[in-house]
Amino acid sequence: MHDIRFIRDNPELFDAAMARRNIDPVAQEILSLDTERRHIQTELQTQQSRRNDASKEIGKVKGSSGNADVLMAEVAELKQSIPALEAEEARLEQALTSHLMGLPNILEDYVPEGADEADNELLRVVGTPPSFSFTPRDHVALGEALGQMDFASAAKLSGARFVVLHGQLARLERALASFMLDIHTTEFGYRETVPPVLVRTQTMTGTGQLPKFEEDLFRTTDDRWLIPTAEVPLTNLVADSIIAHADLPLRMTAYTPCFRAEAGSAGRDTRGMIRQHQFSKVELVSIVAAEESDAELERMTACAETVLQRLELSYRVLRLCNGDTGFSARQTLDIEVWLPGQNDGEGSFREISSCSNCGPFQARRMKARTRAEGEKETAFVHTLNGSALALGRCMIALLENGQQEDGSILLPAALHSYMGTDRLVASL
Repeated sequence: MHDIRFIRDNPELFDAAMARRNIDPVAQEILSLDTERRHIQTELQTQQSRRNDASKEIGKVKGSSGNADVLMAEVAELKQSIPALEAEEARLEQALTSHLMGLPNILEDYVPEGADEADNELLRVVGTPPSFSFTPRDHVALGEALGQMDFASAAKLSGARFVVLHGQLARLERALASFMLDIHTTEFGYRETVPPVLVRTQTMTGTGQLPKFEEDLFRTTDDRWLIPTAEVPLTNLVADSIIAHADLPLRMTAYTPCFRAEAGSAGRDTRGMIRQHQFSKVELVSIVAAEESDAELERMTACAETVLQRLELSYRVLRLCNGDTGFSARQTLDIEVWLPGQNDGEGSFREISSCSNCGPFQARRMKARTRAEGEKETAFVHTLNGSALALGRCMIALLENGQQEDGSILLPAALHSYMGTDRLVASL
């Protein structure tokens, strides 16, 4: 959410920031609501104060055997008008909050200009894609040939965009989760956490999934929501709290299932495991002081990159342009892994991680603050989140990059101890 004081002082700057998000000028509409709300608040406070004073005067007049009829009539009239003012204040407060809640984060100045993913800024390419003496197959053909990836049974159980994994592939997902968590907890200082995967509306609102993206989420009949990412519960652990400055940064990681209705995906990536309604992911979340958030984004991205390097996968890192940056982020670094089986064996880079710095945007929605020792004033923390990594897409990368002509899949050395073997082979 946005700071109304910033909009009051900088309406033109705010409209310019929203223009980078392809949003028409909104500052004057917001300020009109704010002005009306403040006027009603002032009038309400005036009438409440007068009611209290008049009530005291009534007591004094009656105590001296005087006539308090005029004062009593005034108090009665105030008791009639004050509830209407309270209701109007609540209406305007809700209207202003809803307006502010629906607007995306302000982007960093250095976020590149562009309409979509084609305009993202390439920062670096790491590793060399493998070469093959045959046309590489995609993960669907490979997984089904192994007899361990079953989309037909998943469709019978749940419909489209689900998968059942068996045997070595089922173990591979578990191995990847353990491998990633081990790196993040033992090497990078993240605290392993097991959060709920069902959360309340206020929790979804705190990180920006609601109200904007309701159609892309799964909701239960008792007004709970299935998490689209562990970012939601992990970040909200600091909601409505004041964290000592000395206790920052807080770094958390979690392995959870994630659920996305993907109503806005417009039929993209319907083949295989690239875009599913249910998938698993290892998430990183950092809660930091304002002055540390830019450095923390680079650190978080490096943590995700380390996983790919240990898995011997080629990838590239991009800074997203304004047209491709998510609602809650002020800047995002994407990692795209090389998938040789895509595009009929021509290969392509596909997203496997997004690391975002949200600044104080989520913290203001959640009321998450910090206070330095000896200081009275508080400041909003900065929040960051990143995938490290999405397990399904990581599995896709391992299958397509490790494929052999005989259909077996060579595994990177880092996974041998987790898998008890150096390769995947067809089930008997």
